[in-house]
Amino acid sequence: MATVYKAQSFNLSNLNGISDGTLAMHFKLYEGYVTNTNILNEKLADLSKGEITANEMPVYSELTRRLGFEYNGMVLHEWYFGNLKSGGSGDPAADSVFAKAAAASFGSYEQWKKNFVAVGKMRGVGWAATYLDPVSGGLSNHWINLHESGNVAGFTPVLIMDVWEHAFIRDYAPAERPKYIEAFFSNIDWDACNNRIVTGAATRPAVIG
Repeated sequence: MATVYKAQSFNLSNLNGISDGTLAMHFKLYEGYVTNTNILNEKLADLSKGEITANEMPVYSELTRRLGFEYNGMVLHEWYFGNLKSGGSGDPAADSVFAKAAAASFGSYEQWKKNFVAVGKMRGVGWAATYLDPVSGGLSNHWINLHESGNVAGFTPVLIMDVWEHAFIRDYAPAERPKYIEAFFSNIDWDACNNRIVTGAATRPAVIG
């Protein structure tokens, strides 16, 4: 049976610098990734019922490659929305789990933030991500391109920032991405980030079938 996922709901109205209109558009886009993940899973399950012949292999291969894009698009959006909240505090408390982990890995929280923001300002569309190495406990920042390229196998996502233009184009011009990044930081749910470090887990989509 193909696994079926249900789009999650996120109460993020009245964010600072990220309009409700942008969020409404972004939620619809996210729901599209959930829908397409389910469609691809169903098609692949149907193909897998019998032997995959040489004639079917091209179709099977393309569907499988596409699944990586759609599935990661779904999950990255859930992590992104899941580390936002209305009334964020800006930077985390100095004695928080995240701030201590950032200082241990980068020398200081400020140095981690400088590095993360630089990743977010890179040319191109994609995601800026802070990952936790489950072996060393260290944090590292990465650029994720096209959802499925750049994720670090086995690492736990701690903070995810969407820097595709759809995340901010209604509120900021393309050249104003730095303003969006400032707005993003003012809405971070640091408790969610702390919890991802402590538990080694992040929000996952709800399975409904």
